[in-house]
Amino acid sequence: MLCPISYVHFATTLTGLHFATTTFLTVLLRWLGYIQVSYPPLPDLLKFVLFANFSIVGMNVSLMWNSVGFYQIAKLSMIPVSCFLEVVFDKVRYSRDTKLSILVVLVGVAVCTVTDVSVNVKGFLAAVIAVWSTALQQYYVHFLQRKHSLGSFDLLGHTAPVQAASLLLVGPFVDYWLTEKRIYAYDYTVISMLFIILSCTIAVGTNLSQFICIGRFTAVSFQVLGHMKTIIVLILGFIFFGKEGLNLHVILGMIIAVAGMIWYGNASSKPGGKERRIYSAPSNKSQKQDKLSDSTATDDKV
Repeated sequence: MLCPISYVHFATTLTGLHFATTTFLTVLLRWLGYIQVSYPPLPDLLKFVLFANFSIVGMNVSLMWNSVGFYQIAKLSMIPVSCFLEVVFDKVRYSRDTKLSILVVLVGVAVCTVTDVSVNVKGFLAAVIAVWSTALQQYYVHFLQRKHSLGSFDLLGHTAPVQAASLLLVGPFVDYWLTEKRIYAYDYTVISMLFIILSCTIAVGTNLSQFICIGRFTAVSFQVLGHMKTIIVLILGFIFFGKEGLNLHVILGMIIAVAGMIWYGNASSKPGGKERRIYSAPSNKSQKQDKLSDSTATDDKV
């Protein structure tokens, strides 16, 4: 999140500004004719926004109430939860290699990121809400695009305005509840405003890339790729801010995680690596043919 460090206290409100910027861009593109006019059902959009907003608040609360180690474990658990949702709702079947590759990714990222682990009741509950709401939000990105034949920008154009309005409405209250700091008391300088604008601009690309990746692939693939971002952030941190914390333990975890990601890409792209099972009920025509053949067989016996 590229913004002044002190403004991170208002993470929920800042996310609302991110979606407001995204809304402005989608309105402009729709006016220019680059986004098609579509009308997905309002209940589907409201369910998506509910999951997405709970995800944003839940992840922020989980990070504040839990240790960094347990927060990372919670993030890792999103992959199994996303797999569960795809198996239950989409009847997706994973091959053994795909399952093992996901396990290797989880082990590798855990080795290089999970250090201290402490948990409390309220932190655990926040993590559970964050994990399930995030998994449901990402599942719905793929589900809504497939169900209503929407492009990534089309769906973002429908969801971003509702998210922006709701987060900007409740964000200041949520941020005050979490940090006891009021947003209007923040010292807004020219530099801070420039960083906030830059953060909102970059967030447009981040939001769009999520919708494109999940729409093109699935939430599970997006989660696996997301952990590559974690590895890259660690590497850049060691390069630019010193090698403190870099040891054989961390390097080994990175190697395992990257190997698992490469294995996942190869395994999931093979036939049968990840496929949706389709159950078709017998048609009326086939049932009539079966009845006719049965009656014919009875006549022959007589």
